[in-house]
Amino acid sequence: MTSENQTGAAEFFLLGLSEDSELQPFLFGLFLTMYLVTVLGNLFIILAISSDSHLHTPMYFFFSNLSFTDICFSTTTVPKMLMNIQTQSKSITYTGCLTQVFFVMIFAGLENFLLAAMAYDRYVAICQPLRYTVIMNSHLCGLLILLSLFISLVDALLHSLMILQLSFCTDLEIPHFFCELVQVFKLACSNTLSNNILIYLLTSILGGVPLLGIIFSYIKIVSSIPRIPSAGGMYKVFSTCGSHLSVVFLFYGTGLGVYISSAVTHSSKKTAVASVMYTVVSPMMNPFIYSLRNRAMKGALRKLLWRTSFS
Repeated sequence: MTSENQTGAAEFFLLGLSEDSELQPFLFGLFLTMYLVTVLGNLFIILAISSDSHLHTPMYFFFSNLSFTDICFSTTTVPKMLMNIQTQSKSITYTGCLTQVFFVMIFAGLENFLLAAMAYDRYVAICQPLRYTVIMNSHLCGLLILLSLFISLVDALLHSLMILQLSFCTDLEIPHFFCELVQVFKLACSNTLSNNILIYLLTSILGGVPLLGIIFSYIKIVSSIPRIPSAGGMYKVFSTCGSHLSVVFLFYGTGLGVYISSAVTHSSKKTAVASVMYTVVSPMMNPFIYSLRNRAMKGALRKLLWRTSFS
């Protein structure tokens, strides 16, 4: 294979989940349905929160940002996959691939930090209820969003710049349905040791610190549960924390599944299938988890649907 410099018009090929031509219509219908459900479900959540003044609280502010992030996360990968199936083309330009890597890193990182911010919000609300409005003010909430976005942008930009330093060979095939960072590194002709060290180091720090924050918050929450006097207060704790924990387990569980599958198996197809869970299934399920387990969210959605149907 001949080497082609990264500044040239290199073209990658996304092999997708299956090369079986008879399976393509089914995959197209499946992922189109999942994408539409993701976009519409999260959009309804955003509209319901913005239209109901009772939900203008820090927790729902973070949740609406999480819903927006989920829409962007899915939009980064799924439409290109659908277009490739429809046109029966597997190609993606070098610029398109680099752009996809960049935005996947941003939105995955942003979701990671938003889940940690939501855990901190629940910790303050349950463990320090009298100081909640003082601590979780609009300035702090806005600062947490901006800080999360800034760190995610720097992380994505750093990895993208590292990719620009690599040289690639011609006829590059990515055994995935999108340009995943590790898979791109595997196709480089040049040495990727520094890239691999950087990605594992940053993933450990930027993934581990928020996760430790979530664990710490819930340890404090669990220890404070016996001090909650009323059954209504207990129900509210389990309702809001249960929804958040379900989303946390779904996001980190599927992400860990991808990491383990890539470490223990040499089958890129199995890794690609596992990646579907955190890039497509997780954003699709989040609105259902919050709306089904949260009484306030269900009420806001009913009001929104009633206004929409009678407007």
